[in-house]
Amino acid sequence: MKLGYARVSTDDQSLEVQQDRLAAVGCERVFEEKISGAVRGRPALEKVIEHLRKDDVLVVTRLDRLARSTIELLRIAERIIEKEAGLQSLDEPWADTTSPSGVMIMTVFAGIAQFERSLILSRTDEGRKAAMKRGVAFGRPKKMRPDQAELARQLVSEGKSVSAVARTFNVHPATIYRCIEPK
Repeated sequence: MKLGYARVSTDDQSLEVQQDRLAAVGCERVFEEKISGAVRGRPALEKVIEHLRKDDVLVVTRLDRLARSTIELLRIAERIIEKEAGLQSLDEPWADTTSPSGVMIMTVFAGIAQFERSLILSRTDEGRKAAMKRGVAFGRPKKMRPDQAELARQLVSEGKSVSAVARTFNVHPATIYRCIEPK
């Protein structure tokens, strides 16, 4: 069975052209919504994927109606493939997972997306290391400045209780213990 998915971004836009094209290629049911593609939870998309059965085909007029990025497209395509269904785009004939060449192209796209994710991670790691060399501090700010930590150590060594010192600096006792314990 062919199931169609039509989406426009705003209420003033019309779904009519997409509906006509999907009906013309034999879609028995068309799931429609007027919602921005940037919205994560698209109810009609979730419903059409939920309705897919083995050997069904989800048909869209253009891939941008289905996803806003290659990574999002691959996630959706993966969910469709898990259902043992296919995906077809009328305007992008290469995006047809019901054919061997379409499956190959989607596999290549998946590899490219994975490569892109690896590059992003690598660049992020390099940037973090460079920032650390420049002295950029990461994580939560310290509760106490070094001079305060030194004073807290001195007060505890003079016999003040950890709880009393913590109250003095308005911090949790665990903060004082971190100051007085060697690293």
